[in-house]
Amino acid sequence: MATKEEISMIGFEIVAYAGDAQTDLLAALDAAREGRFEEAHKLHEQANQSLIDAHDVQTKLLAQEAGGSTMEVTFIMVHAQDTLMTTMLLEKQARFLIDEYERISKLEQNLNQ
Repeated sequence: MATKEEISMIGFEIVAYAGDAQTDLLAALDAAREGRFEEAHKLHEQANQSLIDAHDVQTKLLAQEAGGSTMEVTFIMVHAQDTLMTTMLLEKQARFLIDEYERISKLEQNLNQ
């Protein structure tokens, strides 16, 4: 059985990874909007790795519960799940928007030739 404190600490870890990913994704969008696509893609990759790390932590906890361990829901874990899921949605939107900024930039370059 995972204790309430252990679950809360896991929640903090998930929030930290997801928060890092959010920061990188928003910076990636800023970079793409300003035409710095290489930087945008690098930041997006960093964010994606943070999301993988958060998901790995989450999966370990889910595996424990699936194995029969009793889990107490904590507010921190609820916050962690919310943060992770909204960041995963932001990642998908950011990927789309970075591609669109890049496409628009190429179209503008073609128009200016």
